[in-house]
Amino acid sequence: MGYYIRVLGKTNPTIAVDKLTDTLKKEKLKASIEVDDGTLDNWTQLLVKDKDDRDLFLIEKNEVIEGELGQEEIEEFKEEIVECKPTSAVKWLLGYFDKVKVIYAFQILNSVDNDESWNIVGVLKSKIWSETEGILQADNEGFSNEQGYHILWQFSDNASGPWYMAVKDSSDNFVNFKMDLGDKKQRQEFFDGRVPKGAELV
Repeated sequence: MGYYIRVLGKTNPTIAVDKLTDTLKKEKLKASIEVDDGTLDNWTQLLVKDKDDRDLFLIEKNEVIEGELGQEEIEEFKEEIVECKPTSAVKWLLGYFDKVKVIYAFQILNSVDNDESWNIVGVLKSKIWSETEGILQADNEGFSNEQGYHILWQFSDNASGPWYMAVKDSSDNFVNFKMDLGDKKQRQEFFDGRVPKGAELV
């Protein structure tokens, strides 16, 4: 099935292929974008290739409409996160999901295997994210808030390294910080919805 990163947008503007191509050019990234389904101005699936014509990833657009795939994905997310931590993030996400108008799913292929190809993923993801005013999701990682800080733990138990996270404070605002995913004490404090001791506020 592959690895997916998703943008869940609160707005659903038209994002023409030319706009995405211009973004790559501004970042001096060499890649091409082909329309697999739809038109240059109104597409539902794109294929992104690198300068060597290797298929890097697919971008699929699904509007959140009753009876369509986008709505089915939202319902699956609602079920999937119920047992996740922290519970304050689960509550926030369940409310947020009802505002989502569109989902852009990036299916990452095996040829995304170096810094440049990941930069291409990142630049296009960020462009779509900024246009749709949404949140981010990644398989086996979890969800972000609207600022892009990670708020829900879906990592494996073996996860390690620095990561930018956020939890809700007593005023119901997100507090952003950097923690070590492999530090079990910091991990538990995050599960409990607290800024871990030793975490770096950002």
